[in-house]
Amino acid sequence: MSGRSDAATACELRVAGMDCASCAATIERSLRRLDGVRDVRVDVVGGRVRVGFAEGAVSRGALAGAIRRAGYAVEEDAPAAASGVAQQGPRAAQAPGRGEPLRPAIVAGLALVLGLAAKWTALPAELSLALLGVATVAGGWYVVPRGLRAARDRALDMHFLMSVAAAGAWAIGEPEEAAATLFLFAIAELLESRSMDRARHAISALMDLSPAEASVRRDGVERRVPVAEVAVGESIVVRPGEKIPVDGEVVAGRSSVSEAPITGESMPVDKESGAAVFAGSINGHGVLELRSSRPASDTTLARIIHAVEEAQASRAPSQTFVDRFARVYTPLVVAAAVLIAVVPPLLALGSWESWIYRALAMLVVACPCALVISTPVAIVSGLAGAARSGVLVKGGAFLERAARTTTIAFDKTGTLTEGRPAVTDVVPLDGVPPDELLRLALGVERWSEHPIAVAVLAEGARRGIAPPASRDFESLPGRGARARVGGQLVGLEHDRHHDEQGLVRPELSAALARLEAEGKTAVVVVARDVAPAAGGAPRAIGVLGIADRIRPNAAAAIRALRECGIRHVVMLTGDNAGTAQAVASAVGVDEVHAALLPDDKVRVVRELEARGAHVAFVGDGVNDAPAMAAAGLSVAMGAAGTDVALETADIALMADDLEKLPLAIRLSRKTLGIIKQNISVALAIKAVFLVLAATGVATLWMAVAADMGGSLLVVANGMRALRPER
Repeated sequence: MSGRSDAATACELRVAGMDCASCAATIERSLRRLDGVRDVRVDVVGGRVRVGFAEGAVSRGALAGAIRRAGYAVEEDAPAAASGVAQQGPRAAQAPGRGEPLRPAIVAGLALVLGLAAKWTALPAELSLALLGVATVAGGWYVVPRGLRAARDRALDMHFLMSVAAAGAWAIGEPEEAAATLFLFAIAELLESRSMDRARHAISALMDLSPAEASVRRDGVERRVPVAEVAVGESIVVRPGEKIPVDGEVVAGRSSVSEAPITGESMPVDKESGAAVFAGSINGHGVLELRSSRPASDTTLARIIHAVEEAQASRAPSQTFVDRFARVYTPLVVAAAVLIAVVPPLLALGSWESWIYRALAMLVVACPCALVISTPVAIVSGLAGAARSGVLVKGGAFLERAARTTTIAFDKTGTLTEGRPAVTDVVPLDGVPPDELLRLALGVERWSEHPIAVAVLAEGARRGIAPPASRDFESLPGRGARARVGGQLVGLEHDRHHDEQGLVRPELSAALARLEAEGKTAVVVVARDVAPAAGGAPRAIGVLGIADRIRPNAAAAIRALRECGIRHVVMLTGDNAGTAQAVASAVGVDEVHAALLPDDKVRVVRELEARGAHVAFVGDGVNDAPAMAAAGLSVAMGAAGTDVALETADIALMADDLEKLPLAIRLSRKTLGIIKQNISVALAIKAVFLVLAATGVATLWMAVAADMGGSLLVVANGMRALRPER
């Protein structure tokens, strides 16, 4: 029995030069031949290879060696970036050898032009052949070695098929076709690699949001240090116009801060002592002193970058379909090419040279590069575009689910509403001025920590009314509270206990009925003079309406959702039916379920899906976890700085803004539309040129131009998903 452990481990390597599906397949085959390798995931767009293997079975050096033997450069480990996330990921493919293929391509182009000129003039045929030979060697400088390695591995990759096509062209007396084929392929690979670099930059641009250094105050002295060295609890100084280096809390200073890089919000947010700030946001006009709350490797920005990198490596359903199709497509086309080359000449339907040439053109069309790259480049662009707009999507699968969503179920509290009670109505009675009514209420609630007291105090602060002096505060469980304010004993009745005191009057009853119909909590303010001569009779002097205030943009967001194709909007809440119906009417939902326990919400979500709906559940990422798990798609609002939301939701809206939800739906549908366009275009190009090649209409260089042109087209189209949706 072997002493090797069965425990599994994994590592990630950064690989340069991967630009197509053939690259991925070659690297995967090279790694899978190593003993102990269990799983290989190649992320072409991200320039990364993840390898799972039995612990102790193979070393990182052996894995890197296998990739290098396949013809690709492996990046050495680089120190962590300022954001705490290694920056070499998307940039890995840009570093080594990017200019190397250019020089042979230039030589190939010059030699091809001179060779064709020599052939078309009276110059010796040998000179033309020599120049075309130089063009072939230069054009195939990187293609043929990779093709030979693929042949050694018994693989039908693009480099092998191109090498066979060029060799076959020389064999049947078409050297100019061979030279043109390899030259065009070299140029196309250069263009494709540049296009892929642009797609990779979509992710690397997120990493540039965090500065490399921070101004830290240590022992009373301010000094610049690498952000990775900033410890939790240290004092950081951020001057006007600087990027905030780490997550923290403002301890001194006032300023406006642009949080657009994190939340997508265009308007700056005012910050003062006690306010939370995020790494990557930009300080405005004032100097801020912060206390670091997280290390650089664990900031909200670092977590976003990590989540996007993880997401771009995940496989969407459309990508899985394309990969399965490609595994069948290439062998079938190669087999058809062999039959085209052999059967017609044997049946005396034409010359060997003519049919072999057609077969060689089919070999060029056999590699499904454009088809395989069509999906991941669109998904990565969609993920990066969403992140730029403050929407974090955890993977291509969730991007596609969002695009197919037909029903959205909202949690009420904290989602459609602001999640905290607020005074919505101040209804004075008995001739008492509104501000005086609120002032007396403040005198009672200044001593209380009840949520209604918090709402009353907030309303007083908003109106600039200071709580008056009061004493003898008494909490009345289940009833309210009271205190002595000046010469009056003032009580706030949370229930209908005023009935017991004979306070019922038509105007009071009308106010209570209206507030109840609107789903609000009514608080009756009762006053009784305590002076000996006053008689001490209680009287109702007004009513305060308390409710969880509806978000100002909730109705507009739901209208926008309908405009982008959402057919059914549902609200789920644990609140009573009256309150729920009032909110539902105000925001415009189609269906309301009230007085629900967490298990009831799960049941409703499953019932909606049983009707055939694709359901997304929107909550705050902390509560309603069972319902979020039950839905096909879970969306968390206000996720910036919230660990639970970032970890549990499929889509996290970084800002506490409902209007980000329709933006996410529009972007996901745009991305899915681009994916469908790319797949259709790639398949159409393949189908047309297979027919043209088989019938002898398409030349080798036309097949190369069509194949690589298709790849460039789908990459360029996929990058449209980077553009923000509004």
